Amino acid sequence: MNALDKYDHAILAALQIDGSLSVAALSEKIDLSSTPCWKRLKRLEDEGYIERRVAIVNREKIGLPVTVFVSVRTGQHDEKWLSKFAAAVTALPEVQEFHRMSGDVDYLLKVVTTDIQGYDLFYKKLIKISQLYGVSSAFSMEQIKSTTALPLGLVAKTG
Repeated sequence: MNALDKYDHAILAALQIDGSLSVAALSEKIDLSSTPCWKRLKRLEDEGYIERRVAIVNREKIGLPVTVFVSVRTGQHDEKWLSKFAAAVTALPEVQEFHRMSGDVDYLLKVVTTDIQGYDLFYKKLIKISQLYGVSSAFSMEQIKSTTALPLGLVAKTG
């Protein structure tokens, strides 16, 4: 992978704000002509810097206002078990994020759902997947910050 320069960072920053920008609009925004902008965009996609472009849907408007952080502890730690567990949890549509953790908690899930009853249905699906040592749930009372934009300013820029 090539090092990213100021134009690459500008492209990434602009697309994190609006992934639907046309090449013409993007090139104007970053002050680079269309053809070099398109070539850079294509390279950023080909090299995996841009994984995909998506629309962010308002979860409250569609009826999924509840966020739950689910801590999972297990007595199983072998690779075969993890592979099966990861595939099963990943297939649950309520799971937005799934992390293997260090410390006292083995796995952390970010789950969205309709309400307490919706979470209870999710919980019952989760505990059917595997023998778990412990499951603890923390309901988000208020979302204070949520962003998908990475802090590109923290990364050293070249060029």
